Amino acid sequence: MLRKGPEIVQGQADVTEYRVSSKVPGRILEFRVKEGDKVQAGDTLAILEAPEVTAKLEQAEAARTAAQAQNEKAIKGARQEQIRTAYEMWQKAKAGVDIAEKSYKRVKNLTDQGVMTAQKLDEATAQRDAAIATEKAAKAQYDMAKNGAEREDKAAAAALVERAKGAVSEVESYIKETYLIAQMPGEVSEIFPKIGELVGTGAPIMNVSVMSDMWVTFNVREDLLKGISMGSELEAYVPALDKKIKVKVYYMKDLGTYAAWKATKPEGQYDLKTFEVKARPLEKVDGLRPGMSAILEKKQ
Repeated sequence: MLRKGPEIVQGQADVTEYRVSSKVPGRILEFRVKEGDKVQAGDTLAILEAPEVTAKLEQAEAARTAAQAQNEKAIKGARQEQIRTAYEMWQKAKAGVDIAEKSYKRVKNLTDQGVMTAQKLDEATAQRDAAIATEKAAKAQYDMAKNGAEREDKAAAAALVERAKGAVSEVESYIKETYLIAQMPGEVSEIFPKIGELVGTGAPIMNVSVMSDMWVTFNVREDLLKGISMGSELEAYVPALDKKIKVKVYYMKDLGTYAAWKATKPEGQYDLKTFEVKARPLEKVDGLRPGMSAILEKKQ
């Protein structure tokens, strides 16, 4: 009668969960699932309404169109009318050089004969030089119109197009974020907001439990750790299923000072710490749900 009965170590089943949220703020437009539904990776879970993001996409597309137009203009160069006008101005300047050159020669001959003063020669020389400079400027304007934009200008226009495309891609990625997609197969465990509610950036919208990644967690006093070690196989009883399951220990860690300690004697020689022990079922257990109890019997 004085013999101690077995110590009961009670744990519970846990499961990996991931939280579904959005990068953009918006209003809940539609839920495609409800609590308890099973989902597969890639399934659409909910849809947000974000008119501000749609407006930004329109702005980005307009900027891209404008940049493409500038780029095409830089590649194409000046219009034919502008090229023809520049050519005619060059020809006019060439004719001016011919006249100024003839006038200069006449005045120089007369000056050499002593008929005209040196001042007249200087004036004719200045007019000739000015006509030559005007002709060179007109020729440069014609060459520029004919050759189109400079290589640097074309590169800058092309860079503007790429930047505008990048802005469009960025906003399109935000549009995709209004569709909340399941990342892994699982079961919808909780849905937080209601349809029509506003949610902020990163606000949790729902939790999805990954039912394929389940384990049992026990809090074991260290004097009951005999027979429990990393990799050891244990037998646990699940009352909800009225069956025993085999589990394998993969995690052990002391719970620290915040866990309940137990003195070995009333006067207290040393205290017994509590360890968190996690073990995964060796086989799939049909019907095992998060929160179900699992019992270990430890003989004294």
